[in-house]
Amino acid sequence: MGWKGVLGFDYGIVQAPLGPDISGPELVAAVANAGGLGFLRAPDWEDPNYLRELIRKTRTLTDKPFGVGVVLAFPHEENIKAILEEKVGVLQVYWGECSQQLVDKAHKAGVKIVPQVGSYEEANTAKDLGVDAIIVQGREAGGHVIGQEGLFPLLPRVVDLVGERDIPVIAAGGIVDASGYVAALALGAQGVCLGTRFVATEESNAHPIYKKKLVEFDRTEYTDIFGRARWPNAPQRVLETPFFNEWKSILPHENEANQPVLGRSTIHGKEREIRRLGGTVPNSTATGDIESMAMYAGQGVGLIKEILPAGEVVKRLVEDAKVLIKNKFS
Repeated sequence: MGWKGVLGFDYGIVQAPLGPDISGPELVAAVANAGGLGFLRAPDWEDPNYLRELIRKTRTLTDKPFGVGVVLAFPHEENIKAILEEKVGVLQVYWGECSQQLVDKAHKAGVKIVPQVGSYEEANTAKDLGVDAIIVQGREAGGHVIGQEGLFPLLPRVVDLVGERDIPVIAAGGIVDASGYVAALALGAQGVCLGTRFVATEESNAHPIYKKKLVEFDRTEYTDIFGRARWPNAPQRVLETPFFNEWKSILPHENEANQPVLGRSTIHGKEREIRRLGGTVPNSTATGDIESMAMYAGQGVGLIKEILPAGEVVKRLVEDAKVLIKNKFS
């Protein structure tokens, strides 16, 4: 079954690359040490030397393979070059074209490449490139969501599509616990990719208030009010915090450019201002009006009851899935 691994990892548990720097070396190493696949998140600007430092720091914390996620909508050529030269285990790409040239480059460097898709059409394009797996993201997912379909209607269609190619399919979107894991396996996935559940872990680089809100709140909404100036036409799913409910009906032409600064944060080694509606989630260094910053979360957030060590999240997913399958399906 899926918990026996995907892409050569012990278990079919993938920790999503959480931006902008929420999945740092500590989180990724903890997931890797527990037998899952953890992803660092590359900066949204070219900084190959800093990215090398991140990769090397992670290697001081684990001797297991791990990956790096890259958003192709932002400058990335030099970052990807550094990733391939460092020979990380897996390159994950999202929100842009996963080209044949990129796949060939990755494989020449001995790096597996996994695009994340949000539609049947994207999956159909990816399947002919020789990719090593495909992450299928449903609209239930937290953060920036490129697709419009729900995970469970889309997932089996993609599984059928790539069936003859023997490409593992990894399910993403709203999965938090063993029930979602087993449901994804039943629909043909060979692994699951979790984002929100890993934000709410001890090793996550998210601000403590952000983590606390993930336990307290149980509702999300799909919106586009955050980051319109910097990343237009990039909708996201966020927690329904009091701030969001107050601002969710702003006019389409309004954006963060003319909004006041809420606070500051050090992101991938650079000091940054965080403006109201800017779309930058608060990391552990964030200061200012934290509760008025964006807080991304998937629809499964209501199932998160506590902040756990990341290794414990992996352990519970695997053990609970085994029990659930044994009790329900044997």
